[in-house]
Amino acid sequence: MDEVVDLCRDLIRIDSTNAGDNAGPGERAAAEYVAEKLAEVGLEATILESDDRRANVIARIEGADPGRDALLLHGHLDVVPFDASDWKHHPLEGEVSEGCVWGRGAVDMKDMDAMILAVARQRLREGRRPSRDVVLMFTADEEAGGVYGANFLVDEHRGLFEGVTEAIGEVGGFSVSVGEDRRLYLIEAAEKGMAWMRLTATGRAGHGSMLNSDNAVTELAEAVGRLGRYEWPVRLTPTMRMFLEEVGGEEAVSGLGPLSRMIGAALRNTVNPTMLDAGYKSNVIPQTASAVIDGRFLPGFEDEFFATVDELLGPNVTREFVQHQVALEFGFEGPLVRAMTEALQAEDPDGRAVPYTMSGGTDLKAFSRLGIKGYGFAPLKLPAELDFSGMFHGVDERVPVDSLQFGVRVLDRFLDLC
Repeated sequence: MDEVVDLCRDLIRIDSTNAGDNAGPGERAAAEYVAEKLAEVGLEATILESDDRRANVIARIEGADPGRDALLLHGHLDVVPFDASDWKHHPLEGEVSEGCVWGRGAVDMKDMDAMILAVARQRLREGRRPSRDVVLMFTADEEAGGVYGANFLVDEHRGLFEGVTEAIGEVGGFSVSVGEDRRLYLIEAAEKGMAWMRLTATGRAGHGSMLNSDNAVTELAEAVGRLGRYEWPVRLTPTMRMFLEEVGGEEAVSGLGPLSRMIGAALRNTVNPTMLDAGYKSNVIPQTASAVIDGRFLPGFEDEFFATVDELLGPNVTREFVQHQVALEFGFEGPLVRAMTEALQAEDPDGRAVPYTMSGGTDLKAFSRLGIKGYGFAPLKLPAELDFSGMFHGVDERVPVDSLQFGVRVLDRFLDLC
């Protein structure tokens, strides 16, 4: 608890911005920092680079019962870009102000990295083993699909995962206040699949002053408009059915405040146009036009998703994948779930753990290819007024100091229970 804030600040101050397409400073400096902090308490870590500066850190803590299956604790070291002029505090300063640590990565996810480090360091200093082997993994490139991080490790270094059957990572275990007297802790038990796609329309090039009934820009724009305006129907997965039963039904989602944006997206497939590219001169009709869309599909509804996308695109626009990753859903039951629930309730007896589906994705998609079952569990007890979901990739990202300290206590207890 004493050092988790300093660890979080230090990590935020290391620029590990990931702009995609292997651009940015990379994660090497952050990886070296993590490895050094583990070495200080006697744990040797391995740094593996998938490319220049794209570094991943791995270490294994021997458990009290090495015959049991191992647990993976994972966090990513990269963060998304930012415009510092929009922020109250510079996103790389790690400022502590108004009871919070501010900066890019404060919630996504250098806070969890710091909590994992703080718990591991304390237990190693005290000689307290976890109940089973624990693999610590700090990855590169999660914000761009994990090509240089989790997928690289799964493809090229499978031996690191020996004995690992379960995992915990980001975007779960945080609290949300429902009404005046209920506090729920949302544990990610499912996440939507990802389909980033490039759309291309081809037409007849020509002079901008002439008639042209085969304009690629027009064809593409109409397809993008149809996709962007389409109202996807509600589809209830087992995880979200459990969630809605807890909060009081679909009508209650709007009462969750800003979190309703994330929860609402977990009730339906989504497509959002994100990039457009066409033309090279104002009086030239280009032969081709392209766009990129961010598609997310619910577990069990991938076929329906792509059938609808293709119908909306029409016959004259093609699509190809930029990234295509699976949807995941795990049951909210068993010893690992009980350990998470008990660890939370020990620190907050009035809180209740419930499963939910994450609208985005995590490195767990890669780890699941090895048969690893996982959950989002980065525990934070949050003020009711904080727009936590809006912090992800948003401006003025910050995490309360007492939430970090709460998370350290929960994670430490969890390692004894799991």
